[in-house]
Amino acid sequence: MRTGQVAEAAGVNVQTLRYYERRGLLVEPERTLGGHRLYPPETVTVLRVIKAAQRLGFRLEEVADLLEASQHRHGARRTAGLQTRATAKLAEVEAKLADLALIRDTLQSALDAGCDDLIVCADSECCPLTIDDLGTESASHGRVRSRTSRTRLANSPVGSRSGRKSARLSPSSCGDCASGSNTAAN
Repeated sequence: MRTGQVAEAAGVNVQTLRYYERRGLLVEPERTLGGHRLYPPETVTVLRVIKAAQRLGFRLEEVADLLEASQHRHGARRTAGLQTRATAKLAEVEAKLADLALIRDTLQSALDAGCDDLIVCADSECCPLTIDDLGTESASHGRVRSRTSRTRLANSPVGSRSGRKSARLSPSSCGDCASGSNTAAN
């Protein structure tokens, strides 16, 4: 199959096809005497597998490893296959979902509390906005992730009001706790 035919059949553009070839995700095709690439028909399947794996959250490096593992599954070389990698990816997705649920709940609490000014609300005792130890790395993934120990925004440099006069909470910020004597700390 020619380049354009493969790309069309797999639902990708020609540049994507050539990029995957350069990255080693596709075997180098044979060439005609005129220099045109001739791909075997199974290239369409490989391209569809690559795109499906990407939709499932696998990075191209991971996809390359999966493809290599599937090519060597009957040989002497034994690498982690789809089951192992899918289990790890599922754990990663579940951790992200937990983080997103925490973000959703915190944002909903901020909306429910009537928070309208980040700095003023951060100094309020009832402000639901917190910072989750940003910049810490998870040992299992090596990525920046939040932790369950939470630090109030008011204790962070962003929420610091040093050098500013104390301000009374306005009714439009942290509305549920702006009912009287709440004042912002210095």
